[in-house]
Amino acid sequence: MRTEDGHVLVGELAVPESGDITATLITLHPLPTHGGFMDSHVYRKASYRLPALAGVAVLRFNTRGTSSPRGTSEGRFEEGIGERLDVEAAVRFAADRNLPNRWLVGWSFGTELALMYGATEPVASEVEGAVLLSPPLHRAMDVHLKEWAAAGKPLKVLVPEHDDYLQPAAAAERFSLVPQADVVGVDGAKHLWVGEKHAARVLNEIVDDVTRNGSGASGLAQEWRGPVATATA
Repeated sequence: MRTEDGHVLVGELAVPESGDITATLITLHPLPTHGGFMDSHVYRKASYRLPALAGVAVLRFNTRGTSSPRGTSEGRFEEGIGERLDVEAAVRFAADRNLPNRWLVGWSFGTELALMYGATEPVASEVEGAVLLSPPLHRAMDVHLKEWAAAGKPLKVLVPEHDDYLQPAAAAERFSLVPQADVVGVDGAKHLWVGEKHAARVLNEIVDDVTRNGSGASGLAQEWRGPVATATA
């Protein structure tokens, strides 16, 4: 993907092997200066599982200056300011390929990008809404929450019980500025969603929100009997 200021961003698009695409996730990763990148575990699991289990396409990419085994995106970390162009480039990439039912999914720092840039143009008209994982609300301010309120787009907010930055009660108060925001506290979880129990909960919640059929009464399948492969990196 190429940004409007000329940086090439490294990423990966995972799509269903067959059948219709039910939704498209444009994922925004945690803070790169603290180890966040496109392979942060929840997103990697999403890209491996959701195309097969739910027909969901998953776009992952490294924001400017961020490295992963896939490679390094050009540019340097810009504290969430220059990254606006990265968000726009990713959304444009998905829209240009006619990937349907596009949603932003932000995690930690990625939630700041989704909140700051997802409810205004040129992004707003190209996405259905957003799912936020562990929002710290450090860079995103009340003005951005009010933009989401005005846009009226769906906003699901998953907040770990033991989050390091913003816990469920405080999150409910902050997000009260967005009437349509659905704030869900997740018992036992921490900021990084470590553990299969919590990662699976996140994936089920995402699929429930972005697809018509959802994850099903028992959640997404925990066993897979189809073809398998092992990542090389």
